[in-house]
Amino acid sequence: MARGSTAATVSGASGDAPVRVLVVDDQRAVREGMATIVSNIAGVEVVATAADGAQAVELAMHHVPDVVLMDLRMPGMDGVEATAAIRARNPHIRVVVLTTYADDESILAAMSAGATSYLTKDAGRADIARAIEAATSGHAVLDESVQAKLMAALRSGGVRGSSSPPDGLTEREAEVLGLIGQGCSNAEIAARLFVGEATVKTHVNRIFAKTGSRDRAQAAAYAHRHGLAT
Repeated sequence: MARGSTAATVSGASGDAPVRVLVVDDQRAVREGMATIVSNIAGVEVVATAADGAQAVELAMHHVPDVVLMDLRMPGMDGVEATAAIRARNPHIRVVVLTTYADDESILAAMSAGATSYLTKDAGRADIARAIEAATSGHAVLDESVQAKLMAALRSGGVRGSSSPPDGLTEREAEVLGLIGQGCSNAEIAARLFVGEATVKTHVNRIFAKTGSRDRAQAAAYAHRHGLAT
């Protein structure tokens, strides 16, 4: 956690209220250290910590945090299973993965389970703050090493794209979906594609319907699974 030593601030999810965060890690020293780091981010409140996936689900349902900071490799219920369970029970809770592992299998499993963002544990406080704030808006943030892994998986055939967009997506919808997968907002997509923001919103609504996505996080996961987010 050496990087990002400068002050970090997160805007509240609702008005001036702090963003409520649940920290999950099976290693006590890491869990407590992470809770301290997150607590020192302005605009963030750590409401609880959990030592495994099952406890994470229980505490998430009890405290209803805005964001869960989730480790992946844990005994019993792991972070992927816990992410899926939390998102299934309350899709308004966002999950930011913070883990040592950045292999493409772990990344895709977490994103497919509904994680909004994926960071490795060399992320600094500023990186974590950015991911937490983005998560409250349903935007995806990927660590640079994670993006590199996804691109490597695409080149090696580990994540396969198709010659035509899947699930009846048009070429333009696939392009918009790819930008969602890169964490772009509607305004950013509109600027890149030289179209109006209202047009982008129409594309996004159609993308959600065709891919069965409830929100931008699930759409981003879909984009990565199908090799569209590059």
